[in-house]
Amino acid sequence: MALSMHKESLNNKQMDSNKYVRYTPEQVEALERVYSECPKPSSLRRQQLIRECPILSNIEPKQIKVWFQNRRCREKQRKEASRLQTVNRKLTAMNKLLMEENDRLQKQVSHLVYENGYMRQQLRTASATTTDNNSCESVVMSGQHQQQQNPTPQHPQRDANNPAGLLAIAEETLAEFLSKATGTAVDWVQMIGMKPGPDSIGIVAVSRNCSGVAARACGLVSLEPIKVAEILKDRPSWFRDCRCLDVLSVIPTGNGGTIELIYMQTYAPTMLAAARDFWTLRYTTSLEDGSLVICERSLTSSTGGPTGPPTSSFVRAEMLPSGFLIRPCEGGGSIIHIVDHVDLDVWSVPEVLRPLYESSKILAQKMTIAALRHIRQIAQETSGEIQYGGGRQPAVLMTFSQRLCRGFNDAVNGFADDGWSLMGSDGVEDVTIMINSSPGKFIGSQYNTSMFPSFGGGVLCAKASMLLQNVPPALLVRFLREHRSEWADYGVDTYSAACLKASPYAVPCARPDGFPSSQVILPLAHTVEHEEFLEVVRLEGQVFTPEDVALARDMYLLQLCSGIDENAVGASAQLVFAPIDESFADDAPLLPSGFRVIPLDPKTVAVTCQPSADGPGATRTLDLASTLEVGPGSNRPAGDGEPNNYNLRSVLTIAFQFTFENHLRDNVAAMARQYVRSVVGSVQRVAMAIAPSHLSSDMGPKALPGSPEALTLARWICRSYRIHTGGELLRVDSQAGDALLKQLWHHSDAIMCCSLKTNASPVFTFANQAGLDMLETTLVALQDIMLDKILDEAGRKILCSEFSKIMQQGFAYLPAGICVSSMGRPVSYEQAIALKVLNDDEANHCLALMFVNWSFV
Repeated sequence: MALSMHKESLNNKQMDSNKYVRYTPEQVEALERVYSECPKPSSLRRQQLIRECPILSNIEPKQIKVWFQNRRCREKQRKEASRLQTVNRKLTAMNKLLMEENDRLQKQVSHLVYENGYMRQQLRTASATTTDNNSCESVVMSGQHQQQQNPTPQHPQRDANNPAGLLAIAEETLAEFLSKATGTAVDWVQMIGMKPGPDSIGIVAVSRNCSGVAARACGLVSLEPIKVAEILKDRPSWFRDCRCLDVLSVIPTGNGGTIELIYMQTYAPTMLAAARDFWTLRYTTSLEDGSLVICERSLTSSTGGPTGPPTSSFVRAEMLPSGFLIRPCEGGGSIIHIVDHVDLDVWSVPEVLRPLYESSKILAQKMTIAALRHIRQIAQETSGEIQYGGGRQPAVLMTFSQRLCRGFNDAVNGFADDGWSLMGSDGVEDVTIMINSSPGKFIGSQYNTSMFPSFGGGVLCAKASMLLQNVPPALLVRFLREHRSEWADYGVDTYSAACLKASPYAVPCARPDGFPSSQVILPLAHTVEHEEFLEVVRLEGQVFTPEDVALARDMYLLQLCSGIDENAVGASAQLVFAPIDESFADDAPLLPSGFRVIPLDPKTVAVTCQPSADGPGATRTLDLASTLEVGPGSNRPAGDGEPNNYNLRSVLTIAFQFTFENHLRDNVAAMARQYVRSVVGSVQRVAMAIAPSHLSSDMGPKALPGSPEALTLARWICRSYRIHTGGELLRVDSQAGDALLKQLWHHSDAIMCCSLKTNASPVFTFANQAGLDMLETTLVALQDIMLDKILDEAGRKILCSEFSKIMQQGFAYLPAGICVSSMGRPVSYEQAIALKVLNDDEANHCLALMFVNWSFV
């Protein structure tokens, strides 16, 4: 009887614990406080909660556990609902944007159909009448009248103090800008790869058959129109080529808008052309639908208005009606329309560089897309979607990027008003040396007075430019970033870092081989679409001789890398770095150096190139000196060049900056000149190595190494495989070295050899074609890759555990796993074979690894 009553009591308690509990407001408040601190408390924490809160004493621990589960579920549902609402708002706004774009395209098609019909009618009329010169001229002029924009009417010179005259120019600018942004004034062609979507940057188009170069973009951002307008008007914050922007006059208008007279200077992309400046009128106003408009155009003799400030070292460019249309979006955010339309005076540029000033795609990347990306970056930083490590604020990291770019641009351009002056050459004009002995010019910018010796000195810049043939800019910069030891000299890096110390080291001699060092890249920040990376690079020095002890120390570089996406059309690639000390303060002085590679449009470049011994299709690196022709394009004989053999051209600019003491200026100049020449030679070798195969334009297989060492190594690998495993690695009828090497080179599995040294990490010394493809590298750069860098932690542990077996037995089978290529891509393999390779004396030569059935993940 007692036992049955006990069982009934237990059943009642279990039923009570499973009942729905109605919590009082006080109980809910206590649970919410705990949830805010720990959304998933442990069993001990829940029991402690019951003991500490008397109001929860009548609730079972299991019921409290259920409450927390339900609370987490509600929070997850709330976040998901909020996310879906945000996506729905974006899709609704994007749908509206696409419908408007569709309407605009339909109008453009109708306009083109009308023009086509009009031209046909004019041609029929002309053919039915006389064909004298006057009638032909009439037909041509009538066609041009229909195709080109209406010419801007000539206005008398207007005084800057006459608001009415400036308002008339502003209203004309507004009308022309809106016709480009939402109308058919310009024939827009969408850029490849710019697909619309809720997370895309927007719709980007470039002009076709219009005066100057133009680009247009429209997209969505989660910021309000007023905030967007404030960001876009601050052009130096997002336009990296903007040197300065001065608002010389602000005039309020009667409709609540403002008119600003602006003088802007921009950097030249290379050291081979003059920089541009603009004298413009900027008009900010509101439309009836609540949209904000910021439109701008140059003031010239044809438009009227005041005359801009005179300049000597700049070429005055013209900004045709451009600007921003910012429309409020339902549910928050903004829809932005951007138009950039400029005439950069292409005829004042050397012929080989004219594609840089004639490409609407380059304009789109440097200005139009850059503005959209900057706004999206700020929007996501404001909403907390982007979290940066290291305790740095986004504004500080953005300032570092801007200072690096600005310092590099200052070095490339070398403006006289910054204190730069040209230094005499050594008789060869391949490297330009400029010096700046006015440190006061730099105060408040990217430099710092602590970088200059107290007893006199300055900054020296050594720079060079060259034309690269058939070398993808993104691939080149990515290689320079990942394989610094291929081109950098550790001694020169040490001297550059010494400018941060009170007593710099003596001037080194640039050594061809440099000092061995390895680099570790520490990510610091990146932009939303990963098109730009800010990182800290640690250079780990190594000591081999007693005299190298002073130089063998870890150094740090602040590095900015951009444009390494090979799918970006018209984007330039850049690698800029500056030495920093271990403290790395927010106001750390920076002396940037680096590389910039800008693609040239192959359709508009004509470069004479004589065939070489390598054949007419050889990939070569050419100097720009022979192609600097200013003025109208020269007539070239047919067949003088071979454009089909050069599918990709780009301009490479190299600039390195060093501090110097006055009594060592000539020594530093000689060292810098020698170093830049060494870097140029290294880049040429790298360009030859990473360029697509020059055997054909179809990217054929990598060239087979034919050195005696390679033939011998192939024989040793096959012989060692036969000795250790009892099988044959290759099936060849002839045992000749050429046949063995050819079979090994084209083997489907990735075969690579690495060094066997007890006091150093294994470094790769050889790989067949499949091995190079798996590592995503070349034979030139292979020796810069260490074995432990490509194996994951599990692979390294397995190899270490099997190493003694490999040394005793001669080989070992390793299980399937994952490794990493030199570009950071994961690679899976079904099996790996580790083989000890013996030489002719039966001594250990190297370790061979064969990865079976590998593929990129």
